[in-house]
Order: sequence, then structure tokens, then C-alpha cells
Amino acid sequence: MKKILAIAIFDVGKTNKKLLLFDEHYKIVYEENVQLKETKDEDGFACEDINALTAWIKNSFYKIINDERFEIVAVNFSGYGASFVYLDDDGNICAPLYNYLKPYPEDLQNQFYKKYGGEKLFAKLTASPVLGNLNSGMQLYRLKYEKPELFDKIKYALHLPQYLAYILTRKVATDITSVGCHTNLWNFTENKYHDWVNEENIDEKFAPIIACDETTIFEINNKKLIAGFGLHDSSAALIPYMKFINEPFVLISTGTWCISLNPFNHSPLTDNELENDCLCYLSYDGKPVKASRLFAGYEHEEKVKLLSAQFNKPLDYFTTVVYNEKFLADSINTNSNYESAYHFLIRDIINQQIKSTNLVLKNSSVKKIFVDGGFSKNEIYMQLLAKAFPEMEIFAASVSQATALGAALVIHEKWNKNVINKDVVKMKLY
Repeated sequence: MKKILAIAIFDVGKTNKKLLLFDEHYKIVYEENVQLKETKDEDGFACEDINALTAWIKNSFYKIINDERFEIVAVNFSGYGASFVYLDDDGNICAPLYNYLKPYPEDLQNQFYKKYGGEKLFAKLTASPVLGNLNSGMQLYRLKYEKPELFDKIKYALHLPQYLAYILTRKVATDITSVGCHTNLWNFTENKYHDWVNEENIDEKFAPIIACDETTIFEINNKKLIAGFGLHDSSAALIPYMKFINEPFVLISTGTWCISLNPFNHSPLTDNELENDCLCYLSYDGKPVKASRLFAGYEHEEKVKLLSAQFNKPLDYFTTVVYNEKFLADSINTNSNYESAYHFLIRDIINQQIKSTNLVLKNSSVKKIFVDGGFSKNEIYMQLLAKAFPEMEIFAASVSQATALGAALVIHEKWNKNVINKDVVKMKLY
């Protein structure tokens, strides 16, 4: 039997860790999902068990390399942001993978912003709202002042996606999509590290920045393989769209968070945008992507629980509700039945979505909005979004495993001789 030529992608989310294989036509031919138990850092705060994650990457890769069905020729990685893995002089892990949700010491935060121009100006330059540990550069600043012995021990601070690549290749790199995601590290105006990074000697802990499509060769079982150096997951998820859609667009990526991403808005962040949780990412080609966030998936989940209890319906009953404008016309009886109440819940979410998406639409020539993730399958959400933006073309888009696919596509030329088929992005116009 002929082996299937494939690329392996490790897509490491905070909850779900996946290993996917794509064939030469970007069809998924293998998928493995795990959830790993968290551990605790020295303060007792829950964090990723980096040793368990490392063991899973190694074991699952060795297993799939030896699977007779596949001929694996390349591997790449995508992972969540705002997280560093610290290596010592011998290349060993020397600290926990601290959780970005851990509260940041207030006195240290005040000390930092006081020294470097104040919160407003600093946030503008780095396109990073003040987010504590979610600004991953602040994690290194904390170690320098709270744990100087540990700080001195660190030879390399690798963002998580680049550490995943290091596990298999033993090569270190810094990737622009990880540096450019609300880290406090990058000066978006000057397109280089912010001055504080050098002043505090943080720059000495970073490996050289490489291009997103750069690869290396590593050997396993006497076989040479191609490896990418990993990407930040939000930037990776945009790649399939940026590769295939020629006109300017906004992508609303929906999950727990609904993130509106505009790769075609390069205007500097305003104070108002920063105060409304707007920020910039750097895309795989090093250009700013304006993004706004809304906690709408979480709100939907919580409200649906209340509705199912109130009307004595199963938790997933909302999936059976058919869009009907009549329910929205009667504002008096918003809670007369489940269907009516659910329509009003989605209308409320759409009203918030309009404000959030408008933050990134301003000053850009976008005429198309693509929605992927959970809400793209929600007929009521999609119909109301189309009504809210009548001047736009609104599409429900579906890309199977967009983040992993983005990580595969970015190194396409290095492993795949075929022309990429545009059918990988499926869409429905509303």
C-alpha cells in the first residue's frame, strides 16, 4: 500500500493539544487530541505542565513517524501566546511555564510604566493594552526583579510555539507573530524591540528573529525532516484567508472570545481603541493586524444554561431554533418562550459585536466580513450580523482546523510540490 505523504502539525491550545496530519491536498488524514493535567508553580498557581507537554510531543511524534500508513516529510507548530519557556546554558527547562492569568504584582507594574513613559503612551507604542502577565514581556521583567538568581540562569526565553519546535529540532529562534501579540516587547511605530528591552538586558535572553516561512532540517530515525519554527495561534488562523482572499476583509474568529481581525487597517491605535480592548498583532508577513476582542462565546454559553433551566429544555436546544424576525418584533414578550428569549440573546450579542467589529473597520476599505468558528454555524447570529452591516458582504466561512492549516500553509513551498487548492476555505454568503 502506498504511504500518504504528509505534514505533521502540533496545535497546542491552553485546553486542547492536537496533532494533525495534512496530506498534499491539505485534507486531514490523522488527528489526535489530548488534554493534559495542569501543575502548579512555586506560588501554588495553576500552570501548564511543561514536562508533560514535552513528553507528549516527543512520544506522539515518534509514534506517528513509525506509522506505516504515512510518509511524514515536514512538521510545524502553532501555540497559544503570552507564554515563555525558559532554558538554561545546557538547554534544559529551568522554570515553570507561568500562567498568563496569574495576577501581576501592582508595585512592579507601577514601577515599570512610571519608568517607561506611562501606561497610555507605552500601550500606544507597543499596541498592547495594560494586561499584566498577558503582556508576556512583563513576565521577564518580574523575574529580573523578583527572582534575579533565576533570571541570571536563563540563557533563552522561547515563546511557547518556538519551544515546541525546539523539542524536536534543538534549534532556537524567535518568531515575529509571537513577539507581536500584546507582549509589550515590540515598538510598532519603529518596527523593532522597544527600548526598554535593551535597557533591562531582556534582549540578551532572546534568540534571533526569523521569518515565518523559514525552516530547518533535523534528523530522526536516520531520516531527514523539514521543520518550521512555529507560529502564534491567532496569526496562524488568519493565514488560510490571507492566502486565498484577494480583496480587503475582516475575519471574526468566534470561540470563547470573538476576535475581529483586520489585516488591512494599519492606522495607529487610539486611546479609545486601547481602552476598548483593541490591540495589534503582527501577521506572518510582519504587518500589523488590528484586532478587537469580545467575550461573546462565554456569554452565550452562560446564558444558554440559564435559558435551558428557565424553559426546561436540553442544553443544546438552541441549535434547533430557526431564525424568525417575528420574535424580534415583539419586545414586550421577550421571555414568553425559549425561541423568543434566544433571539433576544443573540440580538444583544450582535449589538456588542457591532461595536467591537466597528473598532477595527474604521479607516479601512473592507467590504467583506468572514465569520469562522462556532457562531458561523448559528443561523440567527449570521442573519442578524448581515442586517447589522448591510453595506458589507457577510460570509460564514469554514476552514477545517484553521490554525493548524495556517501553520502547514506557511511552509508549503518547502515540502509540497502541488498548487494549493482554494477549496480549503468554504463559504456561504448571507
